[in-house]
Amino acid sequence: MTAPAWPAPERGPVSGDRDLDTLLRTMSPELQDGVVVFCTLNAGDAKAAMLSPLMLFRECEGDTLIVRREDAERAGLAYRFASRLITLTVHSALDAVGFLAAVTTALAAAGISVNAVSAFHHDHLFVPEAQAEQAMRVLQEMSRSAAGP
Repeated sequence: MTAPAWPAPERGPVSGDRDLDTLLRTMSPELQDGVVVFCTLNAGDAKAAMLSPLMLFRECEGDTLIVRREDAERAGLAYRFASRLITLTVHSALDAVGFLAAVTTALAAAGISVNAVSAFHHDHLFVPEAQAEQAMRVLQEMSRSAAGP
């Protein structure tokens, strides 16, 4: 397997907030439109070129793609975990400690599974389609509680 081509090293300071209280207080969750699903393809599968994934991650067993459900169906792909995407709009640092742990723990306590993805600017949560509104309520309450009285 050929090593991936990594981007050039960062220039300047790492951006984003690291303070857990600030992150929780200002996470401002946003429920995105549509349903997304998780698919897997063999590396180099031509079907990948037909898609515009929200995420592509390479593993030894194959490529994982997160795509809109209608795109997966149009391409004839099998998929799992029909989910809604919640974006935590606070700009969290990639090296922030405990933010996703706190968020996923609160969702787990409410019986909501979550697949979390950290991108450069924000953290993104994929929650079961049927529990998206409940997840939003949990996150909004968590943020209000962190803000204090």
